[in-house]
Amino acid sequence: MARQPRAAARSSAATTELLIDRFRPGGRILLAEGVPQSYVDLGDPTYLHFDYVRRMASVVDAAAPGGAPLRVLHLGGGGFTLPRYVAATRPGSAQTVVERDAALVTLVRRELPLPTDDIRVRVADARDALRTEIDGDYDLVLADVYQAARMPEHVASVEFAAEAARVLRPDGIYLLNLTDLPLLAFSRVQAATLRAVFADVALIASRAMLRGRRYGNVVLAAATQPQRLPVARLASRAARDPVPGGVLHGASLDRFVAASRPVTDAPTGAG
Repeated sequence: MARQPRAAARSSAATTELLIDRFRPGGRILLAEGVPQSYVDLGDPTYLHFDYVRRMASVVDAAAPGGAPLRVLHLGGGGFTLPRYVAATRPGSAQTVVERDAALVTLVRRELPLPTDDIRVRVADARDALRTEIDGDYDLVLADVYQAARMPEHVASVEFAAEAARVLRPDGIYLLNLTDLPLLAFSRVQAATLRAVFADVALIASRAMLRGRRYGNVVLAAATQPQRLPVARLASRAARDPVPGGVLHGASLDRFVAASRPVTDAPTGAG
């Protein structure tokens, strides 16, 4: 893909750059420290360029009847790709986006205007913001919190997952995007971490990722209600994706997690 710089902003955490996709007139690629963070199509918010975003969107689509508005909390903003998608596919949805990088928010508002006033933006740390939310207020909580290519430790613990569970409605769903290396050690630990809090957990990833052949993204979905996740529908959607994927759930997730232990806020080695 040939790319041409469009704009840049610098924050305390990263240099953020927005590039034009010459092969798709409305396409914009957001990079932080050279790492692709988001892809936004200004003319078609339902176009999802990255496979992990399509996997997250498949859970959004299956969370409620088609077109029904939802209350959604997005932890991590990037280019606001999924908030745009929800606004387009579920008009009237009340959405809150939490993004800690004020310079990034300014850049996105200027270059990638939001399509609706129903998307509220808070400049804050994801965990700090989550603590202020009231119990049972959201249908969906989507976490995609990264500093360049690294997921901060304070959003990867049992305690953080418990906060996400607290703000969900009884039938709500928590979605987590993470990146991992071929052995998928971090994904195994994160699956174990969510299982310590949620009754129903599934993992969605490309077949190449599940076979341990590449670095990339893994999506975890979790619900407090047993058997809440629409696993068959998610598996069908993953199999039909341009980057074919699979779903681990139940016994297959048991085998994947194996002896991996949940992560807590306690320092390593603390008793």
